[in-house]
Amino acid sequence: MTTEHSPDDAAPAVDPLAESPPPACVMCFNANDASGAGGVGGDVATMAAMGAHALPVVATLLVRDTAEIFDQHTIDGDAIVEQARHLLEDASVSGFKVGFLGSAENISAVAEILSDYAELPLVSYLPNLSWMDDEDQRQSYFDAFRELILPATEVLVGSHQTLTDFLLPEWDNERPASARELAVAAAEHGTRFVLVTGILLPAAKGQPQFIDNVLASAQGALTGEKFELFEVSFVGAGDTLSASMAALLAVGSEVQAATGEALQFLDQSLDAGFRPGMGHVVPDRFFWALPPEGEEGEEPGAAGSDDFNNPDQPIPPGGSRRVH
Repeated sequence: MTTEHSPDDAAPAVDPLAESPPPACVMCFNANDASGAGGVGGDVATMAAMGAHALPVVATLLVRDTAEIFDQHTIDGDAIVEQARHLLEDASVSGFKVGFLGSAENISAVAEILSDYAELPLVSYLPNLSWMDDEDQRQSYFDAFRELILPATEVLVGSHQTLTDFLLPEWDNERPASARELAVAAAEHGTRFVLVTGILLPAAKGQPQFIDNVLASAQGALTGEKFELFEVSFVGAGDTLSASMAALLAVGSEVQAATGEALQFLDQSLDAGFRPGMGHVVPDRFFWALPPEGEEGEEPGAAGSDDFNNPDQPIPPGGSRRVH
C-alpha cells in the first residue's frame, strides 16, 4: 500500500547559492614581524585557525629573525588611522586586538580609534620590551599604554614578569605578585581581566617543573591552566594566545570559557611547533591539519622525539600538556 504525501509535507528546498554567515572580523593593531612568529602575521594565522577573519593594521615594522629583535621602523600615526578608518567604514567588526604599536604616538592614534567602539571587546597584549635600548622610549610607551589602552581593555595578556614590571614597578616583595594583585593594579586603570602567563610553580626534587597561566579579576583568580615547562624557547606564543582570545570574544564567548579554549589552542600550537630558522620555535597554529601520527607522509623520526633543543630535529606534534 502506498501513502500519498501532500506538497506541504515535502522537505524545504535548499538553495545551493545561499551564503553562510561570514566569519567574525577582528581588527588587529600590531607590528609586522617578518619571521611570521608574531605580529600581524601571527594574528592572521591564529584567527584563521579559530574561524575568524583578521583585519591587520600595521603599526610598526620589526627588524628581527627567529632569535632576536634588532630594531624597528614605526609607521606614522596618521597612516595607522587611515588604514583603520577605511576598513571600519566598510566592514562589520566584532572585536579588536592590540599588540605592539611601536611608540607612544602610535598608541595615542590607536586609542582614538578604539574610543569610538567602546562597546566591542578589546584584548591587549603587552610583550617583553627589554630589547628596546632607549629606556626613555620604553617608559613613554608603558605610560601611554597604561593611560590610553588599559581603560579600553577587557583582557590584558602578558607574562608574569612583564606584567609585574609594568603594573607593579615598585614591587620589592620576595614573594612574586599574584595574578589577583596584578588584576587589582590593572583594574585601577579600567581593565576588567588579566591573563597572566608563565607563573613558575614550586617544583619538588626530581619532579617536572610546571608553570601556571591564570585569568584573574580584581576579585580573585577565575580560571587557569597548568603546563609542564619544556626546555625550549618559543617566539610568538603571546600573540597566539591574545589573538585566539580576541577571536573567541568577538563571537560572543564568555571570558572564562574563552580563556580555557585559548590556552588549549596555544598549548597544542606549541606542542606542534617548528623551527623555520636557527632561532626559537614558532607555534604551528594549524596543528589540527597535520596528518595523524604514523600516516603516510610523516617525517621519519618526527614522532616520539624529545630533542627539542636540536635545531636539526623536527618538533613533533603531540597531545596536550595541560594537567588541570
